[in-house]
Amino acid sequence: MTDGPLRLVIFDVDGTLVDSQGDILGAMVLAFEAEGLVPPDRLDVLGIVGLSLDVAMPILAPDIAATRHMRLVRGYKDAYMSLRADSGAAQSSPLYPGALKALQDLHQAPDVVLGVATGKSRRGLDKLLEAHDLRHLFVTQQVADTHPSKPHPSMILTALAETGVAPQDAVMVGDTSFDMDMAAAAGIAGLGVSWGYHVSERLSAARYRVNDFAELAGVVKDIWSIPA
Repeated sequence: MTDGPLRLVIFDVDGTLVDSQGDILGAMVLAFEAEGLVPPDRLDVLGIVGLSLDVAMPILAPDIAATRHMRLVRGYKDAYMSLRADSGAAQSSPLYPGALKALQDLHQAPDVVLGVATGKSRRGLDKLLEAHDLRHLFVTQQVADTHPSKPHPSMILTALAETGVAPQDAVMVGDTSFDMDMAAAAGIAGLGVSWGYHVSERLSAARYRVNDFAELAGVVKDIWSIPA
């Protein structure tokens, strides 16, 4: 890439960089069963991935009291940690094919910095980045502990402020409608990926789409009209 303004590429995590659906689905089943509830369907669970848990649980179980939603959140977190500990974060949340190379290629560009905006907790993100040795790649890391749930633009606006990057020089890469709506609300480009947890029809707010990590760097360059 050529000299110019600093650019920021922000990544969602679950369903975008890593495939963590096994532990997500397993933890949700355990949390619901512990409350004596019928676990939600797989597609319903994947449909809320990306939301903060305190927002997701009332969607999955709308007819129970708020106190039980809180217990579901705690139960899910405990179950997820247990499942992750059994196999290790790198095994339970493997990187999608091509993800590491795409991250490394973008990281090596002198005018590009990388960030994360995830519905994970700080503890969960730390475990994942440590397991895959990715921490050094991301200069800004936004998590659910300190922000309203997606699609509120708070995560992106904070990432822009931390890096000093202008909205027109940033892009959000994600697999869910929440990611793309968050990008739109923050005034940055949304780049939807096809391999994640939301069907393509839900990514209507995406300005751009890719079907493979091998396409990512080229599309990002096209977004900013930078020659390859």
